Amino acid sequence: MLKQKNCQHLENLEVNFQKGTQCDECVKTGDRWVHLRTCQTCGTTLCCDSSINKHASKHARSHKHPVVISAEAGEKWAYCYIDEQIKMNAL
Repeated sequence: MLKQKNCQHLENLEVNFQKGTQCDECVKTGDRWVHLRTCQTCGTTLCCDSSINKHASKHARSHKHPVVISAEAGEKWAYCYIDEQIKMNAL
């Protein structure tokens, strides 16, 4: 079995931005979202991949911003889009 390498983005994570309360892009287009993610590079809050627009992952790819935190109440995890790894209790 292959051992998965450690994600340096998550190992070195210092939460930089507060969680937002809406998807900034969905608000512009009048769309709805399912869950929210906050980018730890620039602080924008966008919708998750369960949402129709998948703004958070599109943002991560287009801007090369690898890590988001959950903006959902009670959730304390971070996710790295590059390494496809999650860090529980990251906040």
